[in-house]
Amino acid sequence: MKQRRFLKNCPSLVLVFIFSIMLSVTAYGETTDYQNPESWAYLEREENRPADCFLVCPTVYSARGGSLNMPLDNPKINRAFTGALNMERGIYSDTCRMYAPFYRQAAMDVYDIKGPGEEPYFALAYEDVRAAFSWYLEHENGGRPFVLAGFSQGADMCLRLMEEFFDEPSIQERLIACYAIGWRVTDYDLKKYPHLKMAESASDTGVIVSFNTESKSTDYSAIVPKSTLGINPLNWRTDNTYADASLNKGACFTDYSGTIQTEIPQLTGAYLDETRGTLKVDDAITPQDYPPTLSMFEDGVYHLYDYQFFYRNLQENVALRTSEFIKNN
Repeated sequence: MKQRRFLKNCPSLVLVFIFSIMLSVTAYGETTDYQNPESWAYLEREENRPADCFLVCPTVYSARGGSLNMPLDNPKINRAFTGALNMERGIYSDTCRMYAPFYRQAAMDVYDIKGPGEEPYFALAYEDVRAAFSWYLEHENGGRPFVLAGFSQGADMCLRLMEEFFDEPSIQERLIACYAIGWRVTDYDLKKYPHLKMAESASDTGVIVSFNTESKSTDYSAIVPKSTLGINPLNWRTDNTYADASLNKGACFTDYSGTIQTEIPQLTGAYLDETRGTLKVDDAITPQDYPPTLSMFEDGVYHLYDYQFFYRNLQENVALRTSEFIKNN
């Protein structure tokens, strides 16, 4: 896990890390009880789908002077949490039964801390995600194929699950793909965790599908300071071959119910940058039309639109990878 890597490299901070976790757990109680259906935003036991999707929510919580991990007993925050899930739900729900846990995610404010001080808050978030995933595997999965999916902090949590759980063949062999969109995956990660495999085509399975969208001129973002590994969701290539906008089957912008408010076919083409590994979109996409919104991102970082720009291509790809998985297993 990333927290293990951090502690190994910074042994002098181990006591600080443990003390911070103890404070967080004291403030919020023990790991969330996922036997309780109210601990889940989605718990679709009765749906008839060929696969499952374990979906982890992106960051929706801003501390605003409060705790730096999201409380789970605030109905207003939980509605925002479910709303954010609904916005990406349609990518997966035609193919999968949906499972999405409420979890004590790290607040938006944590990203301003920078460095080792932020890790205890993400570690606490991961404890919930880990507990929910373990409970899902033991009580809900029943040997079914599944998709692991998350955006932004949700993608970070999914990658932590991949690092910890998926060197176990009995779990890995059920994985259709991990859609870890809007987070970085590095060569270091793959060397440290050799069971992690990046997607190399539209239909390979047991792999990580990841990309980060930005303008051609962008050379830094808070998510990708230097470089990342990824795949182009328009042509499903991992080199810098340009994919024309004609391959974009539909950018979709949804509301908090998941209803598509606007759909724009052929919104933009894209290619992978050879140096940064990020997904560069056409100049027709501008910060004026698609502002970063969050202060942590500069103009030209289209993090908030990662899955929205390529919604229909992702939706089609989930169905394709699931079909290929079922055909070959």
